[in-house]
Amino acid sequence: MLPPLVVDLDGTLIHTDMLHESAINVFREKPWAALRIPVWLAKGKAVVKEQLAHRSQFNPVTLPYNKELLAWLREQKQAGRRLILCTASDQRFAVAIARHLDIFEEVLASDGQTNLSGAEKADALTRRFGDQGFDYAGNSVKDLPVWAQARRAVVVNAPPPLIEQARQCCDVEQVFAPPPTNALSWLKVVRAHQWLKNLLLFIPILAAHDLGDTTALWSLLLAFWAFNFCASSVYITNDLLDLESDRLHPRKQLRPFASGTVAAWRGVILIPFLLLAAVLLGMQVGAEFMIWLGVYFVLTCAYSFGLKRLILVDCLTLAMLYTLRIVAGAAAAGTELTFWLLAESIFLFLSLAFVKRYAELRLQSDSGAEKAHGRGYLVSDAPLIQTLGITSGFIAVLVLALYLNSEAVINLYPNAEIVWATIPFMLFWVSWMWMQANRGHMHDDPLVFAVKDRASLLAGTGFALALLLASMELPW
Repeated sequence: MLPPLVVDLDGTLIHTDMLHESAINVFREKPWAALRIPVWLAKGKAVVKEQLAHRSQFNPVTLPYNKELLAWLREQKQAGRRLILCTASDQRFAVAIARHLDIFEEVLASDGQTNLSGAEKADALTRRFGDQGFDYAGNSVKDLPVWAQARRAVVVNAPPPLIEQARQCCDVEQVFAPPPTNALSWLKVVRAHQWLKNLLLFIPILAAHDLGDTTALWSLLLAFWAFNFCASSVYITNDLLDLESDRLHPRKQLRPFASGTVAAWRGVILIPFLLLAAVLLGMQVGAEFMIWLGVYFVLTCAYSFGLKRLILVDCLTLAMLYTLRIVAGAAAAGTELTFWLLAESIFLFLSLAFVKRYAELRLQSDSGAEKAHGRGYLVSDAPLIQTLGITSGFIAVLVLALYLNSEAVINLYPNAEIVWATIPFMLFWVSWMWMQANRGHMHDDPLVFAVKDRASLLAGTGFALALLLASMELPW
C-alpha cells in the first residue's frame, strides 16, 4: 500500500500565496487594520496569518488552482491513495479549500500558534506518519527539510536548481513545470498596451498646430513616459485589489496576478519603483505638469479603492481621467486649453466610459449573472447605460459641429469648409463603437479596441486627412 501523499498549498496546489492574498484583501477592505500587521508580526508569523485570515473574505472557488497537478491528484485519489493537505497558511483557508476540492482526507495547517513551515512542517509530518512514511508535493526551498524526511518528492513550480536539491533529499516521483513567465508576462503586468491612451497628452499641441516646437515635443515625450509609469503603478494596484473580480471574468482571469503567472508580491514591490520613475521624469517637465500628474494619481487611486463601485460616478471618473491626460499635455507643452477641446473631451470620453461598462454588463448577462461583481450595477441597467452612452457620444459630435462654426477654426484652417468632412467620420465612429458593444464584440477598453479595429482606424484616418487638407494651402 502506498504511503499518504502530503500536498503543500501555496505555490503548489494554487498559483498564489494565501498570506499575500489575505494581506491585500485586508488592505482593500480594512486599510486601518492593515497598519496593525507589524504589531502582529512581532508576536510571530502564525499570529499574522491568523489575524489576516480572520479579517479576510475569500471564495475558494475562484483561486487559481494548478490544474495539471489537481488532475493528477484526482487520479491518485481514485487509485486509492490518501491525500493530505499540509500548509503554512492559516487553517481557516486550508479547511475551506479542502472542503471545496473534496479530495483530502486530512488537513494540517498553521493555527495561530505554530507556523507550519520548513522544519516545523517536517517535524509535524514525521510525528504523524513516521520517517519516510509519506510522500510530499512542494515547491520551494522551505520544503527541503520536509523532503529530507519524506519517502519521495513531487516537485511543483520549481526552478531546475531546486529540483536537483530535492533529488539529493529523496527520490523525485514527479515534476510539474511552472507556468511560463517571460517579457510578455511583464508587459501584461504593467499593461503596456494601455499606454496608447497616454498619447492623448499630444492632443493639445496637435490642436494648436504647434508640432514645430521641439522644446514642447521633448517635454511631452518625458510627460508621456511619466504618465506611462504612473498609470502602470495604478494598474498594478487595481489588479491586485481586484483579484477575485478578475477571476470571475472570462478574459480578466488570464491577467498575470489573477492567474498566478506572476506572484502578487512582485507587483507590490514594483509599484514604488514605477512611481519613483514617474516622479523623476515629471520633475523634468515642470511644476504645473507635476500638479496634474498628482491629480491623476490621486483620482486613479480613489477610483481603484472605491469610486469604481459607485454607479455613474465610476463612468464620470473615467471620463475625467481621460480628460486629465489632455489637460496635463497642455501643461507640459505650455499650450492654452480651449473650452471646445475640454467640452469635446468630457462628452466623448464619457461615452467611451459607458461603452466599457455596458460591454461588461453584456458579458455578465451572457453568463447568467444578475449583478456585476465588484461594481454597483445590476445587469438590468445595461439598456439605460447604453442610452446614456449613445447620448453622450452624439453630444460630443454636436460640440464638434459647433466648434467648426467658430472663429477659431477660420483662423487655424485656411480651408475651413473641408473641416466639416470630419463630422460624418465622427458620427460613423461613435455609432460603430456602440454597434460593436451591442453585438458583444467590444473589448474591455474601447480605445484599445479602436486601435485594433479596422473600421475605427479607417474612420480615424479619414478624420485626420480632412484636418490635414483643411490646414493646407490648396491651389483651388
